[in-house]
Amino acid sequence: MLGARGSVHSSRAARRFARLWWTGHAPRREIRGLTVEKGTSSRANPPLWDHQRHPLRALRRSVERLAGGLAPPAPGSLVVDLGCGDKPYEGLFRARGYGYVGADLDAGADIRIVPGERVPLDDGIADGVVSFQVLEHVWDLDWYLGEAHRLLKPDGWLLLSTHGTWLYHAHPTDYRRWTRDGLIKELELRHFAVEQVDALVGPLAWTTQIRLLGLRHALLALPGGAALVPPLALLMNLRMSLEEAVTPGSIREKNASIYVTFSRQNPKDRPQDRR
Repeated sequence: MLGARGSVHSSRAARRFARLWWTGHAPRREIRGLTVEKGTSSRANPPLWDHQRHPLRALRRSVERLAGGLAPPAPGSLVVDLGCGDKPYEGLFRARGYGYVGADLDAGADIRIVPGERVPLDDGIADGVVSFQVLEHVWDLDWYLGEAHRLLKPDGWLLLSTHGTWLYHAHPTDYRRWTRDGLIKELELRHFAVEQVDALVGPLAWTTQIRLLGLRHALLALPGGAALVPPLALLMNLRMSLEEAVTPGSIREKNASIYVTFSRQNPKDRPQDRR
């Protein structure tokens, strides 16, 4: 709960970052004397030998397709990234004319998230909220999806991805996996109307992906094994591409490694703001 102190914090945060949201250029940050551009990440553009290239490329293509289907944004339109990490898709949304602000647990994010507390941004500030591979790490879904809903304008949209099948990966925790039907229901119960679902990486490919992760782990433990990881990853990535080509869409739809959803607010169901 927030009292007057929380309101002041929200106002200061809004003023602090307003000049960044509406610019057309990626903000810069200092890291131990080095200046780097935010919004550049190997997660968005993994090389051929990256051990997670196949799912990451599939995710980027889905995000590009769904974002490309949006109407051109009005001046001042804003996207809030809840759980932004290293902001792999910041450039994608800025290139489409949106302002962008990243929120995360890390103090280095534009806005810092404290689990269970209101994100220090005003109600209805965002045209879109994005969440990529975050939901499986959130325990309190009511809080997280409630904040996404609160931040959106009445006609706002949510672009969210999470895992159907994947190995345990704590950042800093890892709680859940979803079926397609289960994820849709979770969103609907929290006042979102799901319009599109992309199912990414079918069972033939994701079993190969899991083997690749296991083999990589084993090789890195051996003297000189790290040198074998890139060629192994290259071969396995090519294999996954072939496996995806022969996997029926009906199989992938219900058995995917990643689900990407596009939803809009259900205005008739808007929950009361948390105070």
